[in-house]
Amino acid sequence: MIPVFEPVIGEEEITNVVTALRRGELSGTFGHFLESFENEFAKYCGCRYGVAVTSGTTALHLAVAAAGIGPGDEVLISSSTNIATALAVVHNNATPIPVDSERETWNLNIDLVESLITPRTKAIIPVHLFGHPVDMDRLMEIARKHNLSVIEDCAQSHGATCRGRMTGSFGDLACFSFYANKIITTGEGGMIVTNSDTLAERLRLLRNLAFTVPRFRHEVAGYNFRMTGYQAAMGLAQLGRIDKILAEKRRVSKIYNKYLEDVPGLHLPVELDWAYNVYWMYALVIEPEFGITRDQLAAYLHSKGVDTRTFFCPMNQQPCLTSLPGFKAVPCPVADSLWLSGLYLPSTYTLSDDTIRDVCELIREAYATQGGKSSSCA
Repeated sequence: MIPVFEPVIGEEEITNVVTALRRGELSGTFGHFLESFENEFAKYCGCRYGVAVTSGTTALHLAVAAAGIGPGDEVLISSSTNIATALAVVHNNATPIPVDSERETWNLNIDLVESLITPRTKAIIPVHLFGHPVDMDRLMEIARKHNLSVIEDCAQSHGATCRGRMTGSFGDLACFSFYANKIITTGEGGMIVTNSDTLAERLRLLRNLAFTVPRFRHEVAGYNFRMTGYQAAMGLAQLGRIDKILAEKRRVSKIYNKYLEDVPGLHLPVELDWAYNVYWMYALVIEPEFGITRDQLAAYLHSKGVDTRTFFCPMNQQPCLTSLPGFKAVPCPVADSLWLSGLYLPSTYTLSDDTIRDVCELIREAYATQGGKSSSCA
């Protein structure tokens, strides 16, 4: 079976982790690797501060808390996203409000944002879905107009840019994931970046159980979201080769595009002229012209040894959200359709050109079985 993704770990990662272990850089917020990883990652994103945490989910949770969002507040979020985006709002006792997707990039539709803002709206969390950036210049203009905080969900967009500027450098806060299938990984882990002295201080306080002086007297309710030193050591090694990783990600997408661009009924991922797409996963939408459904294509590929994944169930359909008091049933027809028709293909950046071509040939075969015109990947 060709998996959707496999993490790639090299000797430098292993050496760094062993070094951290030998130095005793285990729990806590101390050690060379943790501080270095935070500083270097923040610098890579074009930000002043980085705060490493246990996951992308806890990064979002901590960012929402640090932004002062709580009971009675509403937060606009991309409807098509991982549930973690919404849970960060829910676990801070606020209400997530889904924003439908736009059809080209599948990111939140900025044209809809202002119509959803109410006196309770406190923030916007845009998600740079599958590695294509949201148009942050437009979104930040709206946020400033309405005095809203912006927390970028960059779990899938390490290195992506909007008009030459890194995702993560636009919002008040930005959250990254280092889960095993992300562009760089620490196994589990995450990072929040910011340019605000005040927010950075708040993040570090809340991350570490809100210890102050005296140590075991707590003025606020904090969290234990600390990253380990040996995870940071691994992340630092991965960060050192992120440019090569992104180049390989884009190679994979280029080969897929080459062999699939002329197949009817496939909406392939785009890269708008102001964007740099890092193609976290090679995602596509199966349209009626293809002749079979997304699920039928996925089943066919699976029978041939190729694993796939669907797009995310949209936030407007999530039972754990729709049952919340105050949740608004905002129509999200585009996100609904993406849930039914979206698919991503094997996207490990070490895939050979020949393997990618073989996957594409199987997709062409699936199309041909429904009466379409057969053509090989010549």
